[in-house]
Amino acid sequence: MAKLSSKTRNKLPASSFALPEKRAFPVNDKVHARLAKSGASRAKNVGNITAAEEARIDAKADKMLGKPKKANPNHEAHAYDWRKR
Repeated sequence: MAKLSSKTRNKLPASSFALPEKRAFPVNDKVHARLAKSGASRAKNVGNITAAEEARIDAKADKMLGKPKKANPNHEAHAYDWRKR
């Protein structure tokens, strides 16, 4: 596991955190990005963060991990267009 001392963590810019306004969930490397995703899931399940915050954390972590963006299943373009029948 990658160590992140409090001294090093305090030196990180806000952009290195998935929730920069809280300086929470550092995603400064791939190990911490994976940890942020799992930590966000746990935090949402116990009610410490909202679903929107979890989605922001996952998106920032996925960007660090090089994963493509997830498609929005509720997006209108994905719905069947009955007018074309």
